[in-house]
Amino acid sequence: MADHHSVPRYHPFEDLRRRLLRNRPAMLGLGIIVFAILIAIAGYGIMPDDTPNANDGAAQLQKLPPFTKATFLKLRKNQDIEERNFFQKIIYGQENLYLIKPITAYEIEGDFIKVNEVGKTVQQQYELLPAVKALFIGDSPKRAELNGENVAVRGDDFHYLAPDESVQVIDRQRLIEEFEASNIENRLFVLGTDSAGRDMLSRLLYGTRISLSIGFVSVIISMFIGIALGAIAGFFGGKTDAIIVWFMSVVWSIPGIMLVIAISLALQSRGLWVAFLAVGLTMWVEVSRVVRGQIISIRQKQYIEAARAFGIGNFRIIMQHIMPNIAGPLIVIATANFAAAILLEAGLSFLGLSVQAPTPSWGIMIEEGYQAVASPNSWHLILFPALAICTLVLSFNLLGNGLRDAIDPGTTLSKKWRKYGV
Repeated sequence: MADHHSVPRYHPFEDLRRRLLRNRPAMLGLGIIVFAILIAIAGYGIMPDDTPNANDGAAQLQKLPPFTKATFLKLRKNQDIEERNFFQKIIYGQENLYLIKPITAYEIEGDFIKVNEVGKTVQQQYELLPAVKALFIGDSPKRAELNGENVAVRGDDFHYLAPDESVQVIDRQRLIEEFEASNIENRLFVLGTDSAGRDMLSRLLYGTRISLSIGFVSVIISMFIGIALGAIAGFFGGKTDAIIVWFMSVVWSIPGIMLVIAISLALQSRGLWVAFLAVGLTMWVEVSRVVRGQIISIRQKQYIEAARAFGIGNFRIIMQHIMPNIAGPLIVIATANFAAAILLEAGLSFLGLSVQAPTPSWGIMIEEGYQAVASPNSWHLILFPALAICTLVLSFNLLGNGLRDAIDPGTTLSKKWRKYGV
């Protein structure tokens, strides 16, 4: 007698997984999506410019072409700036402790730094000590030790009042060494700079987080509304179905971008959360139509009648007996809606109705590039964010097509045999 434990169990999703893994375009799309998700999670941790919104730029270096190098003089900001921990930096970024000045040359003469700044014909000079060290601002009893000042130079030693009101001493040689190590920075702009002199690569990387977050939240909103209305219409039918179908038809007849603009204007606000709502509230109709159609075809099945006979409630029948059977089409729709949400958000940002500057949305970056399109060295301002949008949207479409073929292999077989006239 054979041991029943030796009979392999059939996993309904095993064939789906195998078919999906054999679909190379879908796997390529999935790989790009996973890579984009990792970029969004890493956030400021992998950005060359890790200041909030990657907004630390110099106007003198606007529209630099890719792979341009620049040298910066860093002058310490004499203000209290919160030092964030590792996880806070990844999520929120870290405000720069220094002001940056693009320079071509510098020299230290006495107690001053003399520099040739980019875009200025006259040599500029800055005090050496305040450039390197943070100083106490205001009156303090300890200023008496420094002849009533916050800084006193005695021979080769600099005596200064630190932010905690303690008197510190540093010699000239050590101060110059600290200056050379901390206050001169060489940067490579891999993708160049934008029209405000900000690092394009950093803003492009942060834009990945914006696009994915808007796509994710918008899809959740659209799926929740679409599934709820579609399930109610398809399961109960009658007047309820007629009213919901009429409402879906009205919404469906309005162009998506126009509906998004109308919702944004109706909310009388702009920003990330407005984009979430506006985009999410425009993509639920397709979900609702599919759910309604699937439930109409399923609700008369014998296992649904059996569930009713056992006294199981309508909500439980829908959630436990119907929805699992239409999960496949919903997953395909969700991936398609994700791509549509990214495009809609980019369009809204381009029109100034979504995320606002200086937040680096890809749509805002294209709009800024569009404003500078007639000026020299502006080709990369539009090219890179446009490529990012196209790549991510194409990836979701490839994955959606792969999921569709894996869930319904008949579509793949029909394409395969079509060339033979079958």
